Amino acid sequence: MLEDAYLNMAKYVLENGHRKDDRTKTGTISTFGYQMRFDLSKGFPLLTTKKVPFGLIKSELLWFLRGDTNIQFLLKHKNHIWDEWAFEKWVNSDEYNGPDMTDFGLRSQKDAEFKKVYLDEKKKFCKRIVEDDDFAKKYGDLGLVYGSQWRKWKTTTGGTIDQIKNVIEQIKTNPDSRRLIVTAWNPEDTPNVALPPCHTMFQFYVNDGKLSCQLYQRSGDIFLGVPFNIASYALLTSLIAKECNLEPGEFVHTLGDAHIYSNHIEQVKEQLSRKPYDAPKLWLNPDKKSIFDYDMDDIKVIDYKHHDPIKAPVAV
Repeated sequence: MLEDAYLNMAKYVLENGHRKDDRTKTGTISTFGYQMRFDLSKGFPLLTTKKVPFGLIKSELLWFLRGDTNIQFLLKHKNHIWDEWAFEKWVNSDEYNGPDMTDFGLRSQKDAEFKKVYLDEKKKFCKRIVEDDDFAKKYGDLGLVYGSQWRKWKTTTGGTIDQIKNVIEQIKTNPDSRRLIVTAWNPEDTPNVALPPCHTMFQFYVNDGKLSCQLYQRSGDIFLGVPFNIASYALLTSLIAKECNLEPGEFVHTLGDAHIYSNHIEQVKEQLSRKPYDAPKLWLNPDKKSIFDYDMDDIKVIDYKHHDPIKAPVAV
């Protein structure tokens, strides 16, 4: 099964990982250095042992590819993946005059009454981002996140580099290059961004008419985050392969700190007890030629059979 690579990693970290503290103060079981391989010719690696919302994956990747850094686009597509960091910016601003949200992420996990207040405040914030362009411009922008780094990398001379556009052109004109790389990690910017990039760099490889991609991810939340990352980069590889008249090859996922949060352990055990279904297939609108032309309706998964969702708290 295509999914076995992920399940084997989760099992390995659960059984062999080291107890470590972390930025969120939640605690993890962690392994340093783990690699998975997914043959994209055998299906699309969207996990089936729990439901993974593909709509969120699509909208987030399209957001990145637009070079967008404002969560307004995501919220208009009912995607709340990046809310926390923008919301924190708002509640820490001089303009905010609502309930105290100090340590809101941690408190919301421990205090049910506070969690309700927190969710109400965040709901009002998200609604205002969608409806008020000026407010969104001021508080919805996350700055130097992936959309900016991929499409508008800032140079020391004041210009910008479109890494995605450049790497596609290189794949088309010089497919044997060993420099088919996109990077998101900039040491100068890292201390000041909303969240330092977890996906630090990825590299493409062309062989036998197929396009493969390897991602190096410095930090991976195995239960919640990594399933999204697998599907997102498999989708990115497939989109670029189509534009370059290639077939999707392998997605190779290399993780630095691969971890299971202490409050996800029971969820991981439940997931490991389930038998995976066959992987779904990916459909891309054949009329779209450029990776930058896709909309939500142009990307679909077919025959996605899955087990029920498994809920777990997000560590922020």
